[in-house]
Order: sequence, then structure tokens, then C-alpha cells
Amino acid sequence: MSTESDLIKLYSQRILALAADIPLTDRLDAPQATVRKRAPLCGSTVTVDVDIEDGRIARFGQDVKACALGQASAAIMASNIIGRTRTEVENGRDQLRAMLKDGAEPPEAPFTGYDVLEPARDYKNRHASIMLAFEATVEAMAQAEAEACA
Repeated sequence: MSTESDLIKLYSQRILALAADIPLTDRLDAPQATVRKRAPLCGSTVTVDVDIEDGRIARFGQDVKACALGQASAAIMASNIIGRTRTEVENGRDQLRAMLKDGAEPPEAPFTGYDVLEPARDYKNRHASIMLAFEATVEAMAQAEAEACA
């Protein structure tokens, strides 16, 4: 059972600062792909717009309606997303999932900074919100790439 001090650690000043300053929150005009993901348990949502050039994210916008943990995760991802390939984003997503579920190390570069969310490992009901930005981005990239090949 969690204690009040555990919750205070979970919502650290660093997490709250990230949540308060999410980059790339302007939605794109006519993006190549848009994906909205929702965490059913808590109702958090993330909507992602992407434009891809030469297999890399050229433009990115997001609308984040999530708890502080989901917002912090979206902030960390967005601060590193421009210029990334789908493989890099998928690797970051998979490393974040492993950190939360399996106790693995936080994601490596280019998606460093997720160590701040390590205390959330013990709160499985928050994992879906933390994963939303990555999941929406991977799906949007796949859609944009499929459209480009069609």
C-alpha cells in the first residue's frame, strides 16, 4: 500500500515542472497523420500530429489532456522527437515500457530524462497514461509512412 510520502515522491517538483512546460503543443495544419490515444482507466488522452520527411519527424504537434505523469512523459518525448525515425521512437517506447513494467533502465538517448518517472513503476494504473505520447507517435508515424507509400 502506498503512503503519502510515496505519492509526494511520485509527483516530484521535476515532474510537475515538466508537466507545466510541455513543448510542441501547437497542433499542425494539415498534418500527414493524426492519432488520438486514450488511457481507458484514467481517461487521459494525447493527440499527436506528425509530418515525416525522409523517414524522420520533420514537424510535430500534440494536445495532451493527462495527469501530471502523462504530461511529463509527453514533455520528455516532445523535447527529443524532431528528427527521429520510427525505429528510434519504437525503441524509446519499448524501453519506457520495460522500465515501467520490468524494472529495466530508463530509455537511452535520444529519449533521456525518463528516470524522473521511475517512481511510477509501482503505480500500474498510471502506466497507460505515461505511454500515451509514445504510442500515439508511433502509430501516427506508421500512418504517415503508409500514406507516403500509397
